[in-house]
Amino acid sequence: MTPTSRRAVLPAFLMIVLLAACAAAFDEPSAHAATPAERDMWPPAWQDAPQSSAVDFTPPAFDAPSATHCHRLPTTREVPGGGEQQNAGWRRGREKMESSRDELAKRSESAVMAPAAPAIEESRSAAGAVAADKSDRAFAPPPWPSQPQPQPQRLSHEPVTAGMVDDNADFGEYLAYRQRNGHLPVRERDISERYLLEVTDAQGYPVHDAEVAVQRPGVAQPVMWARTDTAGRVWLHPRAFLSPELNNERTLGVAVRKGGVQSRALLTRGQSQAVQVRLGQNMAAPMRLDLVFLIDATGSMGDEIAKLKNSMRAMSQQISQLPGQPDICYGLVAYRDRGDAFITRTHDFTDDLGAFQQQLAHVQAHGGGDTPEALNEALHEVVHGLSWRQQAARMVVLVADAPPHLDYGGPQYDRDMQAALSKGIKLFAVGASGLDPVGEYIYRQMAQYTAGRFVFLTYRDASNPGSGPGSQTPHDVKQYSVQTLDKLVVRLVGEELARLKRG
Repeated sequence: MTPTSRRAVLPAFLMIVLLAACAAAFDEPSAHAATPAERDMWPPAWQDAPQSSAVDFTPPAFDAPSATHCHRLPTTREVPGGGEQQNAGWRRGREKMESSRDELAKRSESAVMAPAAPAIEESRSAAGAVAADKSDRAFAPPPWPSQPQPQPQRLSHEPVTAGMVDDNADFGEYLAYRQRNGHLPVRERDISERYLLEVTDAQGYPVHDAEVAVQRPGVAQPVMWARTDTAGRVWLHPRAFLSPELNNERTLGVAVRKGGVQSRALLTRGQSQAVQVRLGQNMAAPMRLDLVFLIDATGSMGDEIAKLKNSMRAMSQQISQLPGQPDICYGLVAYRDRGDAFITRTHDFTDDLGAFQQQLAHVQAHGGGDTPEALNEALHEVVHGLSWRQQAARMVVLVADAPPHLDYGGPQYDRDMQAALSKGIKLFAVGASGLDPVGEYIYRQMAQYTAGRFVFLTYRDASNPGSGPGSQTPHDVKQYSVQTLDKLVVRLVGEELARLKRG
């Protein structure tokens, strides 16, 4: 080959090499030197990591209740869901409505079955004058048009019966229930170890809404926050908020304060007696209640939403007439799911009962789809987005028939039930027909952790929600009594308020 021909071949050869290198570059756009961890992983990850199911043991961020009043008309805000769906959720609700309507058509219009189990006795009277207390400061700085579905009119006139279990009062049975259902896909918090904290004033009366910080020895940053209820009590569950590497801590400090008065106590792991703290000052509390209805407004609730709205309307009316003329603020959060007209629709607190009931009347069931709904987002909105007042008993009545989505990112119910305890909010979870075992487990988790109750609708035939009011339930509960839902919730509210010490 001549020198001239060699010069002609060389550029061609270099061009082939360059093209091969480019091709390799296109074949491996993210090629890089593998780290030791990456070399051990095969095949390598090629998508975003899935949502972590690991338990977060950092104390939840929260704002302490700080509002001073709710004397205003309701304000509304909405988180859009990205669309509207006439989907499986609508069909599931429609099928339940048709089943109920067919069953009701077999019976006389006026035939209503009385509950078989003995009714719960009426709430005790709460008497006494109202005394305002000093405002508290927080330990921690601030953290951070759808087409309505047809409703069978007769359903709205039928009473709704319900049962209730207190998993803190029958804790042994609750632990057995959890063991029976330990296979369920939930966000687990170990509550098997628990201690009762009782806070009293100089006269020995319960102190309501005292701030509680639980600390490790020698560490100022708390590992857990809480606020006492109207009985001056808090249940503490160290394994639920201590990370596994800290579970060998044998003692924990408990700091309590209210109105500028503070005290301390020591919790020794394994002790059987309650942790008792006395604040050296007489402390009265106003008869004040912040009450929120948290409602699943997806299509599967269509068969019951009308009669449940009537029950909630009756609840709010009866609560407003409780002895002692309680100062009440009403709030409402309705939720659906992603892809629906909205994820959450929030009506902040108001003391205008008529305006609140108007908002309640406009709740319509629609959308949904798969069984889980956006309960995580809704609970987060309730705990962090509403104007909770100082010095109030705080209660949430959840009415729903489905568990939260655990495959979404964002807020998670186990974190927000902890934040609810930090703000002194009790969750009363009402399971409507169709609530599956995962939903029951999660509802009971939230209620037990915040010292609320698990409430469930009951029927003549547990397998048929259209069979009418009765005493049967498909849920894994024992030893419950039955009465109408409105009277049951009013009784629970009355008991909560009756424990307040008034000056």
